[in-house]
Amino acid sequence: MEITISDFGDLGKRVTLVGRLDISGAEKIAAPLKELAGSNTSIVIDMKGVDFLASNCVRQLVITAKTVVRNSRRLVLLYPNPIVALALIQSGLHYFLPIVHSEEEAQAVLSGESPDLLPEGAKKFFSRPPEG
Repeated sequence: MEITISDFGDLGKRVTLVGRLDISGAEKIAAPLKELAGSNTSIVIDMKGVDFLASNCVRQLVITAKTVVRNSRRLVLLYPNPIVALALIQSGLHYFLPIVHSEEEAQAVLSGESPDLLPEGAKKFFSRPPEG
């Protein structure tokens, strides 16, 4: 599993994942995602290069999402391939996290310009006013 972190315009950070998100992949992404989630920035996880998603990695995404939401930010899953998207949907993650298939959709979600792209379960989290 390879992980690269870069800017996603001025809206947040892009985490690009390439490889298998299996047990060893979960270990490799845990610390970088934890650090980034606690940094008060929105996150786009680019999953175009992910060809397998294990349940422990779904857990890692949920933990990251909860931290991001607590900091009044957003997390978006970008470009999952059909197999990974199916695993995300079967796990129910799509009820809480936006799964988008273009950078424009990701930008719209992060900027709040397109609340219709947010899943119903996420709207209550993402519509909360910032704490502080």
